Amino acid sequence: MNNIKELIPQRSPIIMIDELLRVDGDEAVCTLLVREDNYFLDSDQHLAESGMIEHIAQSASAFAGHKAIAAGATEPPVGYIGEVKNFHLYTRPEIGDVITTTITMGPEVEGITIIRGTATVDGKTVADTTMKIFIKD
Repeated sequence: MNNIKELIPQRSPIIMIDELLRVDGDEAVCTLLVREDNYFLDSDQHLAESGMIEHIAQSASAFAGHKAIAAGATEPPVGYIGEVKNFHLYTRPEIGDVITTTITMGPEVEGITIIRGTATVDGKTVADTTMKIFIKD
């Protein structure tokens, strides 16, 4: 859709999203190709748990950035993870895997939004979670 750096505040080497594929109402889909220079790779060349959490959070950030820019903002908002709940890592992606993540935004209450993220590789769920995200205006 846009240059991903226009949608998220993160910068290299911590960028954990390649593309925002689509936005449809309260749902967005993002991707990440796991490369050999990924900051979150473990010594076994698989993505660490913390990398999956960061990828899902940045997918939500890209969604929020898209919405903000569509509403006239000139820069993406900064968001903070307030809580990670019910995180499940079923398998750790490895170099060459393309992670496709669906973010569903829930209601916002006093600046805190509950999101649901589900990450897949080749159609199989590799991780899912619910997060509370605080978006700073």
